[in-house]
Amino acid sequence: MHYKRFGDKVIVRIDRGEEIVKTLKQLCKDLDIKLGTITGIGATDRATIGLYDVGAKEYHSTELIGDHEIAPVYGNISKLGDEVYLHLHANLCNAEHKSFGGHLNSATVSATFEAFIEIMDGEINRIFDKKIGLNLLDI
Repeated sequence: MHYKRFGDKVIVRIDRGEEIVKTLKQLCKDLDIKLGTITGIGATDRATIGLYDVGAKEYHSTELIGDHEIAPVYGNISKLGDEVYLHLHANLCNAEHKSFGGHLNSATVSATFEAFIEIMDGEINRIFDKKIGLNLLDI
């Protein structure tokens, strides 16, 4: 992973073989980013995406193996207690141009991944909502 910071913006390149979610989370820890947004594009050959079933209060995950364009990843950065919390969604497109989308649990870079992080001044924590079963922004 390589990055450059320009004021409240960070440009990130994650290289082949690196896991995107883990790497972004570590970067946010290293730079002490507590609040912000992430946008990224790239390619993966192994990804896990999820869909939250509100009624059952559980995620259903799907693993995608093979070449997929990441078109794109969008998400936000907040905190859950003392930890960085990334809420990322992705649209992944295969060779037949079929698209799969959902909550991004993990993705391994096959070629490159390029992201822009916009840091916001402040901190928003998350709080568990028993009714919905998710960690929601505590606003």
